[in-house]
This record gives sequence, structure tokens and C-alpha cells, in this order.
Amino acid sequence: MNPFETNKLSLADTAADSLVNRDSEAAALESHLQALQDRLKAMSGGAGKQRADLELQIARTLVGLERRAEAWAVGRQAFDVELAHEDWESAADLCNVLFQAEQQGSLAALGQGIWLAVTYPIDPELTVELLSHVVEETPDDSDGAAVAATTALFVADLRAEGKQREDLMFFTGQILSQVARRHGGVDGQEAFDRWMERLELREPEKFLVRLRNVVDVLVQDDWWFNREALQARLA
Repeated sequence: MNPFETNKLSLADTAADSLVNRDSEAAALESHLQALQDRLKAMSGGAGKQRADLELQIARTLVGLERRAEAWAVGRQAFDVELAHEDWESAADLCNVLFQAEQQGSLAALGQGIWLAVTYPIDPELTVELLSHVVEETPDDSDGAAVAATTALFVADLRAEGKQREDLMFFTGQILSQVARRHGGVDGQEAFDRWMERLELREPEKFLVRLRNVVDVLVQDDWWFNREALQARLA
């Protein structure tokens, strides 16, 4: 057999396998979605905490199925319930899902998720995921990516423990190194140290203030809660 023909067959087989895998994953997600929706229908009462927790799972599954507008509608109403019950982690998780839904308010959702995730001691892995979206969304020459990556490393160091801390410290360290290379052409430890000093990334009291500016740019005037009131309760 012609080796080129063999190669064509191999590529065709790979493509077919990929399609089968995607179809299988979609079918599994559809089945999971149906089970979640059945549980939701069986619930009594209105917009309670248990219902909102289930809607979070539904919204995440809808994003996986690329039914993003539906995911937004379900997740946005669940967010208000989670916030009212002061479940900051679920509220931040919903912001992450709403960002992935790629709707008009998705950047605002990301900003508010970051605010909640940094303000409250939630799962550091979720906090790092939210901050990593900023790194992915900002241009190479933006200081915002450097601030987000530094905050992610800071949160991992401060909140995580054991194996989770080890993994997150490595992951966030890699992100920060990549940002340094693309932002400042940094190559080597000495250049990295100078870059950190120049951008004032070694002092939390400075880079966290700058993170607040990043969040304000993302959210604009589309805040879904009163930040000042929540901060006052923390004092």
C-alpha cells in the first residue's frame, strides 16, 4: 500500500475517533442534564438554596453543551439566590460559569467573581481559575495580566495546603513566568526580579489595589451587589 494512502487512512481514523468521542461526551452531558432537570422539577417550593445549587450544575452542563444563552439565564437567577444565602463560593463559581457562557455580561460576571473569590476565603483553585481568565483575555502588553497572575500565586501560597498548595504554586508560578516573557520579554531570574520590582508585584498592598482597578474595568457599572456593604460587614 502507498505510504501516503496509509497516512490518509490514519488521519481519517483519528478524525472519526474524535467525532465519536465528541458525540459520546455530548450524549453523556445530555443525559446528565436531563437527570438534573428531572430533579429540579421534582423540587417543591420556589427559589431556595437547594434549587440554586442544582441550577449551578445545570448551567455548567449547558455551557458544556454550548447552549450558552440557556446557561446564562439559569445561572444568572441562581447567582442572586446564592448571594442572598451568603454562599460566596457558589456565587463565585456561578460567575465563572457565566463568564464561560460568553454573553453580553460575561466580563462583568468575571470581575464580580474575582472580587468575591479574593475577598472571601473560598477554594483557592476556583480563585486561581477566575484569575487565569484575566491572563487569557488581556493583551500581551497589559499590566492586568501580571497583576492577575501575581494575585493567583499569592492566593495559592496563602490559602492552599498540602498537595493542593504544591500543585497550585507550580501552576501559578508557570503562569506568572509566561506573563513575564510575553509582557516584558523576561529571560532569566535576574530579569524576572527586575520586572517584578518595576511593576511592584512583590507587595500585596500595591498589587491588590491594582487588581481592584482590573475588576472595575471588567465590571464597569454592572455590579450585581453592593461591594461597600459587604466590605463593611467584614470590618
